[in-house]
Amino acid sequence: MRVLIADDHALFRDGLRSLMEAQGVDVVAEARNGREAVELARLHRPDVVLMDLTMPVLDGLAATRLISAALPEVKVVVLTASEEDADLFEAVKSGAEGFLPKDLEAAQFFALLEGVARGEPALTPALARKVLRELARPRPVREERGAGELTERERDVLQLLVAGVTSNRELAERLFVSENTVKYHLRNILDKLHLQNRAQVVAYALRHNLVRPPE
Repeated sequence: MRVLIADDHALFRDGLRSLMEAQGVDVVAEARNGREAVELARLHRPDVVLMDLTMPVLDGLAATRLISAALPEVKVVVLTASEEDADLFEAVKSGAEGFLPKDLEAAQFFALLEGVARGEPALTPALARKVLRELARPRPVREERGAGELTERERDVLQLLVAGVTSNRELAERLFVSENTVKYHLRNILDKLHLQNRAQVVAYALRHNLVRPPE
């Protein structure tokens, strides 16, 4: 198996590379950020990319989407310290073949990695159950532009956008969540309202009285 490691922590990359090479895995390259991961995946065409989520220049989710679209034969497995369900669901939506916690036992890690080579998803049983529950969750009947589908949390994000809070960092601080979770909610809002950017979202929300107008 030929593997590309994408993580911005050099010590973690070195440790993972040593562990994998001791198991006979061929580590073809290492990337320090998402952009390097995309470039090196195009250059080396590995069987698997082990992708961290939080990296500079280009984050792991964006890199996963680019690799999955351009190189469908390359399997991306997210390897992360994140415990956010939103990151799990967004990684799967972005084309990842798996989502593994960094504190996984080595034996289970290699067993799941071997499964990826056979076309199986690399998910622990607990994470697989979460994905299945999310896929099985009944969807509300679509109203015009999907406004009726907005969750309470998405309406909280919408309220802050209308109030002038526009940066992912500030939204995350106000809502006490990670920036990746904010991005997940924002993407859902855009999808449900069939809009292209945040300015359109604010204008639509005010025009249709979806949230309280700013004081």
